[in-house]
Amino acid sequence: MSDETNGVAMTGAAASKRTISVPECAALVLFLLLEILFFALNSPYFLTWPNWVNIFTAMSITGILAAGGTILLIGGQFDLSVGSGMAFVALVFALAAQQFGIAPAVLIALATGIGIGVLNGFLVTVVGVNALITTLGTLAIFRGLTLSIGGASSVRINGFDWAILRPLFDIPLSAALFVVVAIVVGVLLARTVFGRTIYAIGANEAAARLVGIRTKTTLFLAFIGSGLCMALTGLVSASQLGSTSGTTGVGLELAVVTAIILGGTTLKGGTGSMFGTVLGLLIVGVLNNGMTLMNINSTWQQVAAGTLLILAVSFDQIRQRFIRG
Repeated sequence: MSDETNGVAMTGAAASKRTISVPECAALVLFLLLEILFFALNSPYFLTWPNWVNIFTAMSITGILAAGGTILLIGGQFDLSVGSGMAFVALVFALAAQQFGIAPAVLIALATGIGIGVLNGFLVTVVGVNALITTLGTLAIFRGLTLSIGGASSVRINGFDWAILRPLFDIPLSAALFVVVAIVVGVLLARTVFGRTIYAIGANEAAARLVGIRTKTTLFLAFIGSGLCMALTGLVSASQLGSTSGTTGVGLELAVVTAIILGGTTLKGGTGSMFGTVLGLLIVGVLNNGMTLMNINSTWQQVAAGTLLILAVSFDQIRQRFIRG
C-alpha cells in the first residue's frame, strides 16, 4: 500500500513539474496577446502591416544584441557594455569610411566589435574580474571614447543605406538580419555541443569543469559572440540613421536585459532560450509601439520598461522558489 502511495506521490510530483514548465512560455504568449488586443482596440493603425513592420524594425538592433546577451546570461554572465560598444563601433565605421571607403570600414567595424568582446572575455575569464564589474567598466570606457573622439556633433555616413532597403514584403533588411541572427542563435543553443555546454556552465560551472568542460574557453567565445553582435548592430544603426553620435545606443542595456529576462532566461543561468527572448522583445516592442500610437509621452515608455524589468526579475525569483519548493 505504501508503494502505491509513493508511486502516486511521485506521479503527482512529476505532473507538477510538467505543469511548471508549460505556463512559463504560455504566460508570455498570453500577455503578448492581451497587449495586442488592448492596443488594437485603442488604435485603428495598430494591426496594419506597415505598423508591424515598424515594430520589427525597431526590434532589430535590440534583438541582435539580445541574441548575444541570451547566450551569455544562460552561461551565468552579463554584458552591460552592448549599447556603448555599438556606438563605438558605429563611430569607428563612420571615421574609417571617410578615410578608407565603405568595404574596408565594414571589416574594421567587425574587428572593433569582436575586439570589445575579446577584451570583456579576457578580463572575465583570464583575469577573473566579475562580469558585471567588467562590463560596467567597459560601458563607461567606450561611451567616453565615443564622446571624446566623435565630439558633440553627428558624424555623417554616405552611401551605406542597405539596412533600410525593403526587397520583400516591405520588410527592411535590418529586420531580416535580426531574424537570421535569432535563428542561428536558437539553433546554436538547442542543437549544438556549444549550446549544451553553455547550459551546463550556467547551471553549475564547478560541476561542468569537473566533467571536463573547458568553461573559460566557452565563456570567452560567448563574449566574442556578444562583441560580434555589437559590430552588427553598429553597422545597422549607421545604415539606418545615416550618421552616428555620442548618444547612439544610450539605454539599450536596459532594453536588452529586460527582453532577455522577460523571455525566461534566469539571472542565475542554466535556463532560457532564444525563442523566449524573441517573445520578450515582442512584448517590449508592442508596448512601446502601442504607447506611441496612443500619444503617450516617451518618458512613460521608460517607466514602463523599468517596470517590466522589475516584474520580470520578480517573476523569475518567484518561479525559482516555486520550482525548488
